[in-house]
Amino acid sequence: MKKILIYFSILIFICFAIPVIFTTSFEKRTSSAEVLTSDGNVVEDKEANDISPNAILESTYDYKDYDTIQLLHQDTGKTEELELDTYLYGVVSAEMPVSFEEEALKAQAVVARTYTLYKIVNNDGKHGEADICDDSTCCQAWISKENRFARWEENEQEENWKKIVNAVNSTQGKIITYQGKPINAFFHSNSGGETEAPIEVWGGSGYPYLQSVSTAGEDAYSQYSSEAEFTEEEFVEKIKEVHSDFEINWKEDNCIEVTEYTEGNRVKTIKIGNLELSGVEVRTIFGLRSANFKVTREGGKIKFEVTGYGHGVGMSQTGADSLAKQGKNYEDIIHHFYTDVEITDM
Repeated sequence: MKKILIYFSILIFICFAIPVIFTTSFEKRTSSAEVLTSDGNVVEDKEANDISPNAILESTYDYKDYDTIQLLHQDTGKTEELELDTYLYGVVSAEMPVSFEEEALKAQAVVARTYTLYKIVNNDGKHGEADICDDSTCCQAWISKENRFARWEENEQEENWKKIVNAVNSTQGKIITYQGKPINAFFHSNSGGETEAPIEVWGGSGYPYLQSVSTAGEDAYSQYSSEAEFTEEEFVEKIKEVHSDFEINWKEDNCIEVTEYTEGNRVKTIKIGNLELSGVEVRTIFGLRSANFKVTREGGKIKFEVTGYGHGVGMSQTGADSLAKQGKNYEDIIHHFYTDVEITDM
């Protein structure tokens, strides 16, 4: 009887002790984190809620075939090899204000990664041996860490850089796909409240995942509205630089008249004197921020009142920040601007 009681006591002890041992071991493994601090030191085995606020999430993703990119610097003509996410730090910090919400910066990181992969996979040889260039009018903007720091206040540099790096590293490997392939992830500064289908900007057949969508809150940003004014002489001169046969009779009330608008409320075609031009071409001729404009004439001057900034296709950056302020995460933002897509792990 005594032996039975001893064996029974041991059995009870084992039943209680084993779960405690394994739970403690599991918690130690799952709550540990490896992070890179702003001074470059790796911090290991720290509880998640004990990680220093100055810590930068470590980049550990294995991109395999896409671990590096060849970047062409347009100003020097030289090509530089960079790790993919290191390259994206320079893109995100060049393309989006660091003051924007973290979820907007994450969305920009995923969009930039997708755009980069699309350019690599669909390389047309335009940049020789390089995959992509650092000219925003051709590919997407990029800036080195050193040059980025030079434009920030010294007391904000490390904190700003941490925010950029974490936006990229926390979305490692994430790209946007349509029917299993990376999309041509266009983006721009401010849509003026309504994005544009690419067929309205560049012609062609367009992309099914790039449709016109509305975004509230973009009027709160400085990029939303602008003006450009020209004398009649300046106006004529600028058009004649492109169309030497241009003529206009200022006495006619309808000598400048919009004849058609796009789905995104931009000027599709406009009659100016003896010419019928696209809104995109007029934007280029007069250096306007957008093809969403109104034209007025008064006192021998022509004024453009412009809404939005950029071509209007794909993700609006101020729209992304506005959505983030409304509580949307980066995945919500991406699905808002790109239709019927998936966020995929490379």
